[in-house]
Amino acid sequence: MPETTSLLTDRYELTMIEAALRDGTASRRTVFELFARRLAGGRRFGVVAGTGRLLSLLREFRFGDDELRYLRDNRVVDADTLATLAHFRFTGSITGYREGELYFPGSPVLTVDGSFLEAVILETLALSVLNHDSAVATAAARMSLAAGDRPLAEMGSRRAGERSAVAAARAAYIAGFGATSNLEAGRTWGIPTMGTAAHAWTLLHEREEDAFRAQIAAQGLGTTLLVDTYDIERGVETAIRVAGTGLGGVRIDSGDLPVVAARVRAQLDALGATDTRITVTSDLDEYALAALAASPVDAYGVGTSVVTGSGTPTAGMVYKLVARQDTDGTWVSVAKASAEKTSTGGRKTAFRRLRGGIAEAELIRIDAVDSPLALAEARALQVPLVAHGEIDASHEGPEGVRAARAHHLEVRGELPLAAHGLSRSDPAIPTRYL
Repeated sequence: MPETTSLLTDRYELTMIEAALRDGTASRRTVFELFARRLAGGRRFGVVAGTGRLLSLLREFRFGDDELRYLRDNRVVDADTLATLAHFRFTGSITGYREGELYFPGSPVLTVDGSFLEAVILETLALSVLNHDSAVATAAARMSLAAGDRPLAEMGSRRAGERSAVAAARAAYIAGFGATSNLEAGRTWGIPTMGTAAHAWTLLHEREEDAFRAQIAAQGLGTTLLVDTYDIERGVETAIRVAGTGLGGVRIDSGDLPVVAARVRAQLDALGATDTRITVTSDLDEYALAALAASPVDAYGVGTSVVTGSGTPTAGMVYKLVARQDTDGTWVSVAKASAEKTSTGGRKTAFRRLRGGIAEAELIRIDAVDSPLALAEARALQVPLVAHGEIDASHEGPEGVRAARAHHLEVRGELPLAAHGLSRSDPAIPTRYL
């Protein structure tokens, strides 16, 4: 990660600031909101992820000598703007949905309150983090629901950019995956890591049996042997002959998985290895996981589909100005009116109405300060993340990840049964403005 994060942005953020400094509107108080107009990919719910990462990136959002030199040498902005940016520190406030929370169309996932200069400059960074991480987390949550109680491991690093892979592992863990193959994700975020051997290990040896014996000697009987390099039936037989009936597990990475898993289970049981677990890892997504629900599979490893959002690589969130102070200090609600890209102006307070612990509606009150909706059957959704420039560190680091994961697993119990469906559909609950 770069020492500073200020250039992880689009040029027009800075050219707008230059113009605002010239006409005197840079210091005007504003409220920006990050939200999704609709749920990408026809999903029935979304999962907020990336908040803790964004806060850590915000800590490093400043313009040092190298950044200012680049902007000057490339004539991005004028000298007065450079002088202002040299002293930039975010002093505004941010509220938002807790990481791991569910969201729906119009949910005010993030609300940024500050001067135009300090709020608009965060647009690209906030969107790049939350759009990516929330897309991965939403796909991961669907997979976790489809997998039921069976463990899921994320193993898609080689199908993503090297830094995106670490972020994806984090998002997947928050949304229900139990481990990752990525060691940097383990080091940075405290996520459990897993992994044993690939096909290259078997191919390295003259015989499959030699590879199995060497792996067991190094990792013990609790390891998982990959049995489909050559012939699966023969691989299973060799695995149990070498390891005995106490072998921890076998992994299958190819074939018609429901059929193959049933055959492998029957073979293991016939050999007396009734406690040897079966893990499958071949191009799985939420649909494949659902199809395997009745199969004798004990665990899953998911790669490409989870790190790419299972066909929906962005959450489609936008970052819009929804309120500003007028020249006399009066707050004015503002909204974009473009066709199919409308937004709803005004500062918002969000609640989720529950009945018997199950979500019924997303309730959004506009221009709210205090609300009578804070009742047992309407859960408040927003929490303070930054107060006058001071970041709440409880959302950051491994502890923040663990808290986000626990919150997600708790609140997804509020989803109505219809939300568990995998087909494209309307959101599981409606969004209502009050």
